[in-house]
Amino acid sequence: MGSLADFFKPRSVAIIGASKSPGKIGNVIVRNMIQSGFSGMIFPVNPKEKEIEGLTCYASVDRTPEPADLAVLSIPAARSLDAAGICGKSGVKNLVVITAGFKEIGKEGMDLERRLVEVCRQYGMRLLGPNCVGLMDTHVPINASFAAGFPLKGDIAFISQSGAMVLSILDWSYQVGLGFSKFVSLGNKADLTEAHFIEDAAEDPYTKVILCYIEDVEDGPHFLEVARRAGRKKPVIILKSGTSQAGAQAASSHTGALAGSDLAYETAFRQSGVIRARSMPELFDLAVSFANQPVPKGDRIAVVTNSGGPGIVATDIIELKGLKMARFTKDTVEELRGYLPAESNIYNPVDVLGDAKADRYRFSLEKVLADPGVDSAVVLVCPAGVTEPVETARTMLEMRKTYPEKPLFAAFMGGARLEEGAKLLGEAGIPCFTFPEPAISSISGLVSYARTRDLPVGEETIQSPDADLKTVKAVFYDVKRDNRLVLLGSEAAQVLGAYGIPAAPTLLAHSPEEASLQAEQLGYPVVLKIASPKIMHKTDVGGVKIGLDSPEKVNAGFLEIMDNVHRYLPQVVAHGVEVQKMMPKGVELIIGVTRDIQFGPLIAFGLGGIYVNLLKDVSFRLTNGLTTREIKSMLAETKAYTLLRGYRGEKPADIGAIIEMIGRVAGLVSDFPEINEMDINPVFAYQEGACALDVKITVS
Repeated sequence: MGSLADFFKPRSVAIIGASKSPGKIGNVIVRNMIQSGFSGMIFPVNPKEKEIEGLTCYASVDRTPEPADLAVLSIPAARSLDAAGICGKSGVKNLVVITAGFKEIGKEGMDLERRLVEVCRQYGMRLLGPNCVGLMDTHVPINASFAAGFPLKGDIAFISQSGAMVLSILDWSYQVGLGFSKFVSLGNKADLTEAHFIEDAAEDPYTKVILCYIEDVEDGPHFLEVARRAGRKKPVIILKSGTSQAGAQAASSHTGALAGSDLAYETAFRQSGVIRARSMPELFDLAVSFANQPVPKGDRIAVVTNSGGPGIVATDIIELKGLKMARFTKDTVEELRGYLPAESNIYNPVDVLGDAKADRYRFSLEKVLADPGVDSAVVLVCPAGVTEPVETARTMLEMRKTYPEKPLFAAFMGGARLEEGAKLLGEAGIPCFTFPEPAISSISGLVSYARTRDLPVGEETIQSPDADLKTVKAVFYDVKRDNRLVLLGSEAAQVLGAYGIPAAPTLLAHSPEEASLQAEQLGYPVVLKIASPKIMHKTDVGGVKIGLDSPEKVNAGFLEIMDNVHRYLPQVVAHGVEVQKMMPKGVELIIGVTRDIQFGPLIAFGLGGIYVNLLKDVSFRLTNGLTTREIKSMLAETKAYTLLRGYRGEKPADIGAIIEMIGRVAGLVSDFPEINEMDINPVFAYQEGACALDVKITVS
């Protein structure tokens, strides 16, 4: 997509539906444009008026002195198509459609919205909305919205799918003195989405951090591509609502969003480098932190406190967040020991004791920030009788100037007695909280971003250059011709083989004699399994026989399996019996795939066999952009990885073979979007190589 410069930096703006009546949205937009200090031309459009707010009013957008770069529509939804058509014919480049009454109201509105998009595409116009508040940029400046006021100038871009969230956050920001570079209300996202505006904000020199509130992602692959690039330049922090079933339904009714799997969102955010906020307070805590603090070089945190309890609480949270308590050098420890009272804790957390004044905080904080083993620091202040909150705050300001490369946070744990000191810190850009948790959560976000930003660029994604696509297509053709959605085991083994994924050799027999011949061909011992997509748990109906080592046993096993199935499930049609080479035991794993509606295939890895549902030891990745590094990380997140590396004297398994198998499965499901689900359970991992045993593939 091209630049959104004409949205934020237009030379002229037409306001269609402009009004003279104070309180009407058409009037608010005109007044907002004037009061924002916009330096371009403003064209109110209303056939009933000659002048609005001191500006010449035009009967139609095609009668303005020149084509507007941007048109804002605030007219009834039914008239929007005609207005959009006139805009297109007169050379307008971009539309902001404030009007509601589109897909959020149901089928009729959805059809109207689709036609609006068609008009925009016909004339090459881009569309923000409909059903949105509009957009603002404090550095242009421009306020093409009906918000009550204009943001303070700052370096935070806020992109929201909810218009009410835009209005609420803007109003709140005045109270706390928080400044913004941009505000964007996405509305129904009929054309432009969060990804387009994330991409724009990543290139904006006035934006340091990008915040988003979203209920869904419209185009998963585009979002992932943009987020990966943007996250290397600036932190992208997203609050995604609709995570519960009730929340997902609410999201659907709010802006016509399709609720996706939250697991897929969690995985997508992590893989693309997005920082996920879990609440509105956390979203803006992170925003303030990124806007005012440096990105740390590591995850080692020092805590300076005047009370032991809060220090222990902070330590627990640091470990819970996967961060590290900094270990001081011998020199730092000795200097702290020489200055602080004998009762003080000189290790981390540093306890300067309840009678500490600002001088004790100054000495301790300076020593820990100077320590090379410290990446960030948190100062905790409790209101003892001798505490000097203002002087301690000033000490922190001095330390920040001395050590500008290390993030510095505070928790002033009290009320009125600490208020002035806390205010001093906040105004100077040092995040100050009432309790340690949000301070450490914010540092965790900074550390997470540092790790993502520093990842190698241009990693190769998984490829399957030797794949036999023709064989897979032929198998799927036969399955669809048979009006089935689930492949037989023999067909699934054939598909895996076409992608170089090692699987136990499997053949389909229709008679005892054929089964015996196939067993001879594969080599004994063999396993027999009923071949029927309708039977999920084959062992429960006597549909499996293992360890058969002679033609007689294979013959008898075939007959017994067919008899069991006819007896327990007389209505089920069996396609025959699968004859499979019996493989030696290995570490039992699972590799699975499910397809998410927004982001595509989601691949799973973990402990397999009968323990899958019991232990739920599974990690996930999207196949979109999957790299070898991501697969290795995926393995390391599971308990299965401990077994693979060799547990209690066992020799390690061939981890490289598992990595390759996952990569090839990812290639298969990416190449064939008709694969809806896949379960390879178990996969046996050996000291050399790996092998898939039971494979279930479902196609759409």
